[in-house]
Amino acid sequence: MAREPNSPALAADYDQLVAQLSVMRDEMTRLAAEVANSATQNGRALADSATATLHDVRRYAGRQAHVADANMQRSVAENPYIALGLAAGLGLLLGALTRR
Repeated sequence: MAREPNSPALAADYDQLVAQLSVMRDEMTRLAAEVANSATQNGRALADSATATLHDVRRYAGRQAHVADANMQRSVAENPYIALGLAAGLGLLLGALTRR
């Protein structure tokens, strides 16, 4: 005949397993909270860094645009006939392209 398991020992093992699972669940919850907190902080730092970089790029592009504008004005002032010829040529070219 088959032997029946020892009920008190089985109940103690079951209680110990339930307690260990409860501890594991609490640890997983704590770990998930720490990961979420770390991800939030890293995301904010990355967003701040990207924002600062975009502001720097915008300032640099603005300065370069002012330099290009000043160079263009100087070139037109030094060579008005060449500038007029280029403008007329580009106007004729664009007019011819838009007729098609």
